[in-house]
Amino acid sequence: MTDNPAALFLGQSFEGAAENLLFKRANRHGVVAGATGTGKTVTLQIMAQGFSDAGVPVFCADVKGDLSGISQAGDTVRFAERAGQMGLSLTGKAAPVVFWDLYGQKGHPIRATVSDVGPTLLARMLELNDVQEGVLTVAFHVADKEGLLLLDLEDLRALLAYVGENAQTIGREVGNVSPTSIAAIQRALLQLEQEGGKAFFGEPALRLEDMMRTSLDGRGQVNVLDSTRLMNSPRLYAAFLLWLLSELFEQLPEIGDPEKPRLVFFFDEAHLLFNDAPKGLLEKVEQVVRLIRSKGVGVYFVTQNPADIPDTVLAQLGNRVQHALRAYTPAEQKGLRAAAQSFRTNPAFDTAEAIQGLGVGEALVSTLDEKGGPTVVAQTKIRPPDSRLGPATEAERAAVMAASPVRGTYDTAINRESAEEVLKARRAQAARIEAETASAAAEAKAAEKAARSAPAPTRERAAPRARASSRQTPMEALTKSVLRTAGTTITRELLRGVLGSLKRR
Repeated sequence: MTDNPAALFLGQSFEGAAENLLFKRANRHGVVAGATGTGKTVTLQIMAQGFSDAGVPVFCADVKGDLSGISQAGDTVRFAERAGQMGLSLTGKAAPVVFWDLYGQKGHPIRATVSDVGPTLLARMLELNDVQEGVLTVAFHVADKEGLLLLDLEDLRALLAYVGENAQTIGREVGNVSPTSIAAIQRALLQLEQEGGKAFFGEPALRLEDMMRTSLDGRGQVNVLDSTRLMNSPRLYAAFLLWLLSELFEQLPEIGDPEKPRLVFFFDEAHLLFNDAPKGLLEKVEQVVRLIRSKGVGVYFVTQNPADIPDTVLAQLGNRVQHALRAYTPAEQKGLRAAAQSFRTNPAFDTAEAIQGLGVGEALVSTLDEKGGPTVVAQTKIRPPDSRLGPATEAERAAVMAASPVRGTYDTAINRESAEEVLKARRAQAARIEAETASAAAEAKAAEKAARSAPAPTRERAAPRARASSRQTPMEALTKSVLRTAGTTITRELLRGVLGSLKRR
């Protein structure tokens, strides 16, 4: 009954038949639904370990903390009777688990850069309106154009401040950038940081290959994301998982329909993804779910009611496990009818009544057959797990993390030069140039002022000559008379001597 290597054994129908999930149809996605306390987590656990045993890596979110028990061997005595009824031999083994935690407390940190997340998902995290999302998109455009790396929230803050300072210039190129919208985004960033979102953005960023490992014995790695604290920020939780799914879609190559998936992705509390989601985001989810199966990835939504999932997405989920639902209100009755109508009818029972009458650990199961068509729905007793049913202790969790293959890879954050540092350097350089220009202008102005206020230079005057007296003394008059007489005689004699004829003996 349980030795089919091409299928995952889910449990035994009430009629005694094995209910299996074919590995080659596992990438056609699925849903695990049911009210609180009906056994959804146990079903998720046995599916995750079943895929792991087949060599398929798994990612799942641990919302309540009890899924961590998959890392420990289970109690074979507790479920021996139930296993015996199914012809199942429990081995009591743990799955090869790696614990992750966005906050780095109960697992290895998971980080992504702001650029990787992009404006659409970031706007979802920040609960922005259409106008504010448009401004955020403009900011990302500016960062791309100017080569600014957006790694963490500080980079985004610095970028938004830069966009605000240059709003007029940027607005002429890409449209109006409202200071009010920038202020609203800054406040939303502060709120996200207070909710712990700061830990998610930064480096080293997660490498998908570190989640798609197999152990030495060939089993797929089970990646368990501790979400007990993350659930306090439901939009961050939903946006993170959608980002991870989008990364898988963008990075993995096309492989068509493989014999078994390359990775199986469980999205617990899936209704958080779709609550109040804008139309553009829903279209993106639908596109990713529709196309990612050709990348060899199976997506399984875990939620209380299939009605929580939009019809466009629900129609693509071929493998279905429905635990009990209660229908006390008109809304619950509508959800019950929708769940019943999604199954291929079994003439042996009324599907809607069967859903209400299921006990804990029981479910309605319908999977895809060899031809890809849905099997007739069957009331099924879900098999017990090989791993522990319940949480791991703190010591057990620490031991698993110490032996992790990615130990030390993500534990220490890295802060390299990015938008914040570049813009700060630009601002400092601009301030320095402005200060130097202002200083030079001030010096020139002071010199000009000093030149205008200084007195004109004066020339030194020569000392006045002493005025000669016009009156002659008797001695001066006698001397001048004698000299004048002598001069006349000498002159006459010289002339004669020179000319000759005038000289007499």
